[in-house]
Amino acid sequence: MSSAEILKPKSMVRPKHWSEEVENAYRFQLAGYRDVTEYKAIHNVEDCERWPDSGFVKKLKRKEDGYFYYYNRTRECQDKDINKTKMYSY
Repeated sequence: MSSAEILKPKSMVRPKHWSEEVENAYRFQLAGYRDVTEYKAIHNVEDCERWPDSGFVKKLKRKEDGYFYYYNRTRECQDKDINKTKMYSY
C-alpha cells in the first residue's frame, strides 16, 4: 500500500502517565509504526494478535525488516519511556 493511502494524523501529544493505550502505542512504535492505523493499512489486516487477558499487543511484524517482535503479556513501557511515546489523533 502506498503512503498516500495511509490516513494522516491531525495531531500528536506525548502522554504524561502510563495507560493501556500508551502501552499499545509504545509497542507499535517500537516495531517502527506510528500506531495501529498505520500497521493495519500496511499489512492489510483487521487487527493484530493480542493477549486475551490484558488486551496488549502480542506480536508485530517489524517495519524495517519483516522480522517479528514478541511482547510479554505484562507492561513493557517503562516510566522513563512514557514521554517518548507519541499518541496520534485523526
